[in-house]
Amino acid sequence: MRHVIFGGDGFVGRYLAPKLVADGEEVVVADIARSDLPHYRNVRFIKCDVTDPASVTAVGLKADDMVYNLSAKMLSPIQVRAKRHDFFFPVNFHGTEHIMQAMDKAAAPKLVHYTTDMIYGHTVTQPMTEEHPVAPLGEYGWSKQKTEELAAEWRKRGMSISLFRPRLIIGPGRLGILEKLFKLIDWSFPVPMIGSGRNPYQFISVFDCAEAARAAWKAGVPNEAYNLGSLNPPPVKKLLGDLIRHAGSKSILIPTPGWAVKRTLDLLDLMNMPIMDPEQYLIADEECVLDVSKAERQLGWVPQYRDEDMLIAAYSEYRAKKAGHAVATKHVPAE
Repeated sequence: MRHVIFGGDGFVGRYLAPKLVADGEEVVVADIARSDLPHYRNVRFIKCDVTDPASVTAVGLKADDMVYNLSAKMLSPIQVRAKRHDFFFPVNFHGTEHIMQAMDKAAAPKLVHYTTDMIYGHTVTQPMTEEHPVAPLGEYGWSKQKTEELAAEWRKRGMSISLFRPRLIIGPGRLGILEKLFKLIDWSFPVPMIGSGRNPYQFISVFDCAEAARAAWKAGVPNEAYNLGSLNPPPVKKLLGDLIRHAGSKSILIPTPGWAVKRTLDLLDLMNMPIMDPEQYLIADEECVLDVSKAERQLGWVPQYRDEDMLIAAYSEYRAKKAGHAVATKHVPAE
């Protein structure tokens, strides 16, 4: 079988592609740019801009292809309010639409598609299962929710689409918002928390994400949605405290009134001076823990990486980059 990975040169794709090659599968990466990753010795690359329907059609999908859509615009870099819709929707929504249309023309029915846990918005029930109410808090979440609505329509026409809703994905090669945290710790500055820090914070490893996509293919691409997150996430206070001790930093954790910090961040956002995206800070002190048992029951997928280890590995990569050294990804469990 041929596996076509849209956005395959990106974060999850660069770990999924070699997994599929190791399985003896033919792999095609369709992306707007190509890196110098070693797996391209065994993977075909096709330049593709998912915002252009003709570019997606030119990939040349076939009826028996297994398709993955990993192309996306993320919350980093932070966008001002007026630019968010035009930043997220062309790739996240319209790009997905173009891929599904190309699959339909090729009679290729199997798709693994990544959305986000941010479609849920504020926590209503705990833990958050896949049946949790959907109410995104911003353009990023809405762009992803609209793709789930697209998926529902295409399923009615005979497509098999497995949807994945990950928490914050971390791993080698992507620091994102964590870089700001690591700088504070490096400088032994105080580290403010939104709220008391007693609520848990859940990551998901990029390696676990790649394995989930592979597991969906192996399971026959169920027409289901699956949460992706770590098991037993620790409280924010413990997670950050362990990192500070590991780093040998003199930083102290500062609990804050969550409501006051959120209103301050709201004001900065209104002034077009965002420090964080509202979709990040509005839920920062909530019990946002995904129940991932459905993926275990139906796909046999169980996350292998702990939040504490992922965050420390991310800090180690940050330090290595500052020192001018590259960290070998095979030795790093997560960013």
